[in-house]
Parts: sequence; structure tokens; C-alpha cells
Amino acid sequence: MSTHHSHHDAPETQNTFVLLSGTPEGRERDLLVEELVEAWLPMAHRLALKYRNKGESTDDLKQVAALGLVKAVERYEPGRGAFESYAVPTVTGELRRHFRDHTWDVRVPRRVQDLRNKVRVARRELLDQPGHASEPNDEDIAVQADLTLDEVHDGQEAMESYNSLSLEAELGTSADGFSLADTLGRREKAYDLVTDREAAKEGLRSLPEREREILYLRYFEDMTQAGIAERVGCSQMHVSRLITKSCERVRAGAVHGGEEHRPAA
Repeated sequence: MSTHHSHHDAPETQNTFVLLSGTPEGRERDLLVEELVEAWLPMAHRLALKYRNKGESTDDLKQVAALGLVKAVERYEPGRGAFESYAVPTVTGELRRHFRDHTWDVRVPRRVQDLRNKVRVARRELLDQPGHASEPNDEDIAVQADLTLDEVHDGQEAMESYNSLSLEAELGTSADGFSLADTLGRREKAYDLVTDREAAKEGLRSLPEREREILYLRYFEDMTQAGIAERVGCSQMHVSRLITKSCERVRAGAVHGGEEHRPAA
């Protein structure tokens, strides 16, 4: 009994599928799979071409469709209806997964991706209507797609997320090479110094005058400990201990939000 196919690219391969179902893993089975994939490849390519205006190359779409076809051939059971009825949703599903998982430069939720597709389709349908030459407004798109205005806005924003710009992309038409990266802020190292100085202020105020002077001579005048000892009239070892203790107090003041740490009586 012959099988009716809905398209001219649906060959008669039922006997080959029956043979495949009884063939164990090995070279012979691989050859049968290869034969069936080659026979049904025109159908897979036809399905792929339905997605050719969505930003992907035709060759890439055909490869994705071929992958779906291989899965369909290997999983099909001859006793459960015609192969075409099983293969079409399998190949189409593979194509849709490709767009969902691989062609969004900025990841957005699946719900928003669906809104993007509905907005795009509604816009195209409105533009194809006779006498509708101008760009449709949000209200028209909402009615056409049966969406709310907020959903239309979400879908339009998702359309901008479909492809992202490189940071090296030039802005405007000037010849100075001004790129998107040039508009981004950069970390200013001097800000860290300002932050550190502000954090140290409370700790410095808590120190006795002589200890503040020692820290100033050491870290701002870059004097040696021996030179400081001669200037303030004490031993170098004592200067070293004072510097260590003073730094600990300043650090503690910065960590604890400026609490005063006074020397013990």
C-alpha cells in the first residue's frame, strides 16, 4: 500500500526504516542511517529555509536541520505512523532550540523572547496590509498580537537584545575612530587614595601630637627612623615602636568607622 506524502521531498523509504529497526549497531546500521538521511535531506533543508530571514546564515540553518533529521532517523519507530509526521516536528524543534539557545547575544527570559517574536510577526503583518505603508504604532501592534502595551514594550526591548554591539563599534560617521568603549568610565586610581585618607583621619586625630609628627615625618617627608629619632630626641628603637603602634591605631580607627583609640594612661 502506498503512503501519501504532503510534499514532493518526502521519499518512499518505509522498507528501509523497517530494515533499520532490525539492524544492530555497527557499520551496516550506519550505512542505512546515512542512506535515509540523504533521502530526506531535501525536506530538512525546506524546513530550514522557513527561518532564513531571522538573522542566521542559510548554511548554518541547514546544518541544524540536518542534525534534527539525524535524530529523527535514529529514533523513529516504523510502527508508529509515517516518518514525515515524526520528522517535521523533530527538525523544527531543533531549529527553534538553535534560535533560543545560540542566537541571543544578551540572555533574556523565554517569556520575553516569545513576546519579541509576537511583536515582530504582528509588525510584519501590519506592514503587509494594503494601505499600511507607515511604521505601525504600539497600539496597533498590541491589537494585532493580542498583547498589552507593556508586553509590546518588553518585546521591542528584546528585539534590541537579539544582537549586541562590540565595544569596538564606531559611533557616528566621524573619522576619529570614536568607539562605544570610549563612552565607558574607567576606574580612577586616585579615588582609592582619597578614600584611604578619609578613612585614616579619625585614627590620626586620636594620636598624641608627637606620634602624629613622627608619622608625618616618616610617610610624608620620607625621613629615616634614625633621622626622626634625632629630630624628636629619642632612640631609633623607640621611634620604630611608636610607628608600629600608631599605624595599628589608625588602622583600627578606619576599620571601626572612626572610633577613637586613645593610648592607655
